[in-house]
Amino acid sequence: MQLDAFSRFHRRHATRLDDVLALWPAGLPSRAEIDAAIGALQPHQPLAATLRRVRNALMLRLIEQDVLHDAPLAQVCRCISDMAESAIAHALQHASAELEPRHGTPRTPEGAVAQCLVVGMGKLGGAELNVSSDIDLVFVYDLDGESDGPVPLSNFDYFSQLVRRVVPLLSDPTADGFVFRVDTRLRPNGDSGPPVVSLAMLEEYFQVQGREWERFAWLKSRVVSPVASSQAQVASQALEAVVESFVWRRYLDFAMLEALRSLHRQIRIEAIKRAAARPDKANDVKLGRGGIREIEFIVQLLQVVRGGRLPQIRCRNTLQALPLLVEAGLLPADTGVRLAESYTFLRRLEHRIQYLDDAQTHSLPTDDTDLDHLAQAMGPALLAAHPQVKRPTCGLLRELDAVREFVAGEFDALLHAGPRCVGCKKPADSLDALRHSLAKSGIAGEASHARLKALEHSPRYTALTEAGRGRMLRVIERGIAIAASSRDPDLTLARLLDVLEAIGRRETYLAFFAEQPQALTRLISALDASSWAADYIKRNPMVVDELLDAPRERFKVEDCIAYCEQQRTRLLKRTAWDAGEGLDIIRRGFHTELFRTLVRDLSGQLTVEQVADDLSALADASINQAIRWCWNEMPQRHREQPAFAVIAYGKLGGKELGYGSDLDLVFLFDDPHPDAPERYGAFARKLVWWLTATTAAGHLFEIDTRLRPNGNAGLLVTTLDAFAAYQLGRGSNTAWTWEHQALTRARCCAGDAGIGARFEAIREQVLRMPRDAAALRHEIIAMRRKVADGHPNRTALFDLKHDEGGMVDVEFAVQALVLEHAPAHAELVADVGNIALLQRAEALGLLPAGVGRAAADAYRQLRKLQHQARLSGALHAAHVLPEVVGHERAAVRALTAAVFGATPSAEQLSEQQSRHLAAPTLRA
Repeated sequence: MQLDAFSRFHRRHATRLDDVLALWPAGLPSRAEIDAAIGALQPHQPLAATLRRVRNALMLRLIEQDVLHDAPLAQVCRCISDMAESAIAHALQHASAELEPRHGTPRTPEGAVAQCLVVGMGKLGGAELNVSSDIDLVFVYDLDGESDGPVPLSNFDYFSQLVRRVVPLLSDPTADGFVFRVDTRLRPNGDSGPPVVSLAMLEEYFQVQGREWERFAWLKSRVVSPVASSQAQVASQALEAVVESFVWRRYLDFAMLEALRSLHRQIRIEAIKRAAARPDKANDVKLGRGGIREIEFIVQLLQVVRGGRLPQIRCRNTLQALPLLVEAGLLPADTGVRLAESYTFLRRLEHRIQYLDDAQTHSLPTDDTDLDHLAQAMGPALLAAHPQVKRPTCGLLRELDAVREFVAGEFDALLHAGPRCVGCKKPADSLDALRHSLAKSGIAGEASHARLKALEHSPRYTALTEAGRGRMLRVIERGIAIAASSRDPDLTLARLLDVLEAIGRRETYLAFFAEQPQALTRLISALDASSWAADYIKRNPMVVDELLDAPRERFKVEDCIAYCEQQRTRLLKRTAWDAGEGLDIIRRGFHTELFRTLVRDLSGQLTVEQVADDLSALADASINQAIRWCWNEMPQRHREQPAFAVIAYGKLGGKELGYGSDLDLVFLFDDPHPDAPERYGAFARKLVWWLTATTAAGHLFEIDTRLRPNGNAGLLVTTLDAFAAYQLGRGSNTAWTWEHQALTRARCCAGDAGIGARFEAIREQVLRMPRDAAALRHEIIAMRRKVADGHPNRTALFDLKHDEGGMVDVEFAVQALVLEHAPAHAELVADVGNIALLQRAEALGLLPAGVGRAAADAYRQLRKLQHQARLSGALHAAHVLPEVVGHERAAVRALTAAVFGATPSAEQLSEQQSRHLAAPTLRA
């Protein structure tokens, strides 16, 4: 193809810039080669002329490499972006040199050189400029202060003058044309705002006046001025932190959907008006339906909505972002590929349109000759894709139509921006209208009417913005229809209103449910199944994000740890890490995974044992993460990793953790350092705070450390040797039998693996010590009575846990079996849970045939009923009608009789056994 025939720009400049082109080797020049060309020409002519001539020469090289040699789109965009950054750097340097003799150097109050950062927005921020693009710039300086020259200026005035010199250097037209058209209207307050703002001014603007569309604009922002000095790097990191907190929200941000709909509607309306007024601008490949802008909107919308929770999808470049969205599961793989292909096609077409006259236009030419040249410049592959057409122009138009239809369809589907349903009823516009719709939905209870009336006068509802109340009404209206088919519509609707009222303070949650009906359906399903779930969501509203997709995979420790470490790495990069951030990250990760487990549980995907396994693994992972980060915060740590382990007892020890269970923990260390006791004592106290403190991200655990040697009277953290001596009875200070009972359900759940292995060896040695069987049974029976006395049941119902024939009886029987028979049967030492131990005991002949299996089945059923009661809102004891568990109670009684025989009365207990009754209460 003859470039002079295709491009009028090429025809005008082809022989005028040979001296510049000769400075570059074949192919597209690099940033260093562009800088070198400017440096070579600048001594011989003004900087303004140098920049323009280099830019025009680069345009010729781009036309040649793109049209004749099919240069990749990414390289073309990177090359023109390099030119922009080089021009900005030289313009800044030139303007500073002009200001310095009179005004000196701008200084911070501490005397350091103040930094002016040039922020590239839009396509420059993404390093994906088009070949005849304007550049959107925002100028930011780090700190107020004053220059040190003969005529000092405030930093604001100094940098304002700097900007007024830089912009014309780049954008004013001369005989050589322009370098780049510069648009600074994206700065705070637009045209009415100052030309430059301080970092503090920018942060205040974001917090007070920042609008949704500005978050969209700042998503692609990037510092494009040089940041070679340490001060510039610090300023750039500070700017990144301010922008990050403005753009990225920690929750799914579906409020952006409405803002983007409004913005895109305006763009489409303007495109239609422009096409009507200027028919030659009707075929716009950028702003028209299905154009470049809609692909960019698809990518950026998914990033803004999800990027707060998924930092791995944050990427300024559109083509680079698409595979990240696919990898994160936000786009189907084939859709991601087709969008990338469509974007490449449209951008290549846009470039060829601009190559014609170096005009900032995105519309197909109306001249037939230009259109034919344009189609030919797209390459032979275009004709090959449409063999039925004879003219390249026809092939181009067919391909363009197909691409636009695909892109527009994907965009409309994402934004629900298709045609409105003409026959649909008008959405409710008041709570009165919703009350009228209750009866139509079959919810006729007075409770629902009263609850809606109460909501109308609720301070939280009245405090909502008009848009927020509209979203609330839409969600409730849909919720009424969904709740009508629940087991108890009045109760389910009441729970929904409670949740919406609690989480509605952050209106984006209302936008989330208004935009995502499938998430609302999942929410109501959870509320219908569990009052505990309703209370949990009210306490931890951020978890509703997880309702967007149905959870499929079970909890994975490595994924949880990876999430925490990714968040920490991100904060370290922007120097925003501190202990408070660590606490919040662990809590957000914990509650996300707990809620996923809860949703899987309520949908019937998990058994009670699987729920306990996953919750126990989650607790282990959270404690491990807290140990690593908490140790790093210790001011006097003497080693890289602590020689410290956490021993779990009770529910966590037996991997039978439930929702909201307390943790029974003991802390051990093994370190010869002379200050080790004091340092590990301080560390253990700090760790307990890390695990129990309530932050903005929620609460983790309640922790009980009374099972440590000597209980509350003992040290919070114990050496491994002292623990062994205490448990094995070496010396005067020894463990009680009830403490050996507790040891049957103990394991190292976090910390140093070597200490954990040594603890397990001590545990096995303790459990396999020979014991007097009769005395052991008497002591365990005595402790069982003490536990029962501490949990009286004054109802006619059966307490699943503490009543005779309940879960505690099973647990005490298993403990007795282990302590009595482990010396001869090592199989009983393993911490495999009560059900497995009962089965092993029967297989070893320690229980009559069928007794162990029946008791195991009974224990499983009792746990299931307890779990259901917990989900239904039982705060403490779980009670059922006695006849519901008659079969299970009989099986447990048979187990108790087989293990203990005839139970002695309290009067028959020996004096030694009575002494054991004074021991601390065993937590069953």
